[in-house]
Amino acid sequence: MARLPALLLATVLSYPLGLALGQPWLLPLLNAAPAYAAMAALLLRGDRRGAVLAMLAWAAALAVSATASFALWPSPVDRLVIHGPAYRDEMFAWIRTGQGTESSPRLFIPQHAAHLGLFVAASLATGSVLSIAMGAVLMNYMAFYVASLARAGAPVWAVVFLGWQPWAICRVAAFSTLGAVLGEPLILRMAGRRYAGLAAARPWLVAAGASLLADVALKAALAPQWGLWLRKVLPAG
Repeated sequence: MARLPALLLATVLSYPLGLALGQPWLLPLLNAAPAYAAMAALLLRGDRRGAVLAMLAWAAALAVSATASFALWPSPVDRLVIHGPAYRDEMFAWIRTGQGTESSPRLFIPQHAAHLGLFVAASLATGSVLSIAMGAVLMNYMAFYVASLARAGAPVWAVVFLGWQPWAICRVAAFSTLGAVLGEPLILRMAGRRYAGLAAARPWLVAAGASLLADVALKAALAPQWGLWLRKVLPAG
C-alpha cells in the first residue's frame, strides 16, 4: 500500500505542527485529515480491506506519536488537548482510590454504548468525516492520560506496558474498522458509485463487534487489578 508510509509520516508530523500552532481544535483536524484522505481514496478504488488496514495503522501511529509528543513536549500541553486534563484527573482518581467508571461495568457499559451509538451515527451521516475527527479527539485525550503517567514520574516500563490497556486497544481497533466500513456508503454515493450494501462488509462488522465484546470482557475482568498495578508505580500527588 503505497499511501501507508505517507499516512504514517503525516500522522507523526501532525503532532509537533498542531502543538506548535497552539489551537486545541486544530490538532485533531491535522491528525484526521491525512487518514480520511487515504481511507476515502482506497474505498473509491474498491479496496475496503486496504481502507480498514490504513485506519488501524493510523490509530496505532496516533497512539505512539501522541503519547510521545505529549510526554516529551518542552512545556505542558494541558490546554491543547481537548478533554485531556479532565480524563487524566478521572483516571488518576481511579488509580489512587479504586473508585470510578473504569472498574464498574454498571457505569462503563452505558458509556461505551453511548459512544458507539454516536460514532456509528456520525459515520453513516457524514461518510466518517465527523467520526474520524471524533476518533482523533478520543485518541488524544487517552494518550494525554498515558503521557501524564510519565510526567508524574511513573517508570517508563509501566507507561509502556500499563498505560494503554488491552481493552482500550480493542475498542480503538473496533472504532477504526467501523469508521472505514460505515463511511463507505456515503463516500461511494457522493462520488456517483454503486454501493453493494453492508452485507458485503459483514466480516469486518463481525470483527469490530468481537473487538467491542472483548473490550467489555477484558475491562470487567482486568480493570480492578490493572488499577492496583498502576497505583504501585504512580507517585503520590
